[in-house]
Amino acid sequence: MWKKKNLYDTLVEDEPPAVPHEGASSDEGPYSHTGGFEEPLKGFQKGAGGDPGDDELYNSYYNYRPPVDDDDDYPVVRLCHARRSNVLLWMYVPFYMAFLFFGAFIFASIESPIEQQEINFIRQRLQFFRETHSCIEDSDLEDLIEEIIRANNRGVSAIKNATGTRNWSFGQSFFFSSTIVTTIGYGHVHPLSEGGKIFCIVYAIIGIPMTFILLTALVERLLIPTTWLLHWMNSKLGHLYQPFNIRVFHLVIIALLSFALFLAVPSFIFAKLEEGWGFLDSIYYCFISFTTIGLGDYIPGDARDQPLRPVYKICITVYLLLGLTFVMLILHLYNDIPQLNLGLFLLRRSDTAGADPERMRLSGAGGGTGPKYTQHNDQPVRHSVKVVSRPVDSPSPEEDTTPVHAQMPPIIPNQ
Repeated sequence: MWKKKNLYDTLVEDEPPAVPHEGASSDEGPYSHTGGFEEPLKGFQKGAGGDPGDDELYNSYYNYRPPVDDDDDYPVVRLCHARRSNVLLWMYVPFYMAFLFFGAFIFASIESPIEQQEINFIRQRLQFFRETHSCIEDSDLEDLIEEIIRANNRGVSAIKNATGTRNWSFGQSFFFSSTIVTTIGYGHVHPLSEGGKIFCIVYAIIGIPMTFILLTALVERLLIPTTWLLHWMNSKLGHLYQPFNIRVFHLVIIALLSFALFLAVPSFIFAKLEEGWGFLDSIYYCFISFTTIGLGDYIPGDARDQPLRPVYKICITVYLLLGLTFVMLILHLYNDIPQLNLGLFLLRRSDTAGADPERMRLSGAGGGTGPKYTQHNDQPVRHSVKVVSRPVDSPSPEEDTTPVHAQMPPIIPNQ
């Protein structure tokens, strides 16, 4: 595709303002697709003499075409006569399936012996019970066990609910609602009635987007102090390390602080408060919850004699929401380092973006900081170029190595 260089690629001292055609709307600008210039710029004619660069500037105005996002702008990178992203995707799919098979093999190897021990133990207990209670028929015992298992699968425990707090008290219901809207879904309690199931569907449809909006707004606020930390690290370490190294170090700091605040410290607390929980069990519960896996094998606040159960459940709900916010913050910072986001190379736009991860990230964000060519400006435009000689691998302290989203204005002290 033949394309002229745009006006902003031409370095001039004072560029005359463009004159839009008659009938053009105010928001079309001088480069409207619906029309052109009615007449050449006043006082500026092609071939009228003067600076030899005037003809090039004239052509830049009149022959400019806006950029088009298609495959003709950049050469498509191919492997084996196919798009590179498609080849990488087809290579990634079997690798992903192999990873699943690997996980299945490891889990089966570790858990199968423990499961067999439990089976043998239950059989011994049943045999002992039958020998000591010979008056009970085996069929009656089997029916009772089936009823207990069925009730337990529906969230009703024959041990706790017979003498303890019900599953659908206000505190328990509040905790259940939080597991629905955060998509954690432990599964230990679920609606039993048809009306409850219908309401759960409607509640999740409304509540999950509301939770996402809340977490997104909180992450935006948390990006302010994390961005100032990145600026401070750039000012102190920019002359020693590359921007990529600084951003990775910044990500590690935020991740370690989040681990200490939402995994290590709460795990010690859970190990003290929850009966039968060790430190590893508490770490396991926090990780399973914050990743929204929600297996439901460990649930805090379900002890038989748990004091202040409703208050305890509400506190856990607040803790889970704050923890999920920091998880989203870490994922945001990680995704903003294109060198670490290998998933970009599986996208089709990676074939036509010059294999530049930073460019792919910015194009995927859908926003740019460049000038808007359809914006009309009556003031002359002056461009200047500043050339700084320095090694490529040694960024200067004055260089802003902060990602686009993290560019913040400097703090101006009060006069």
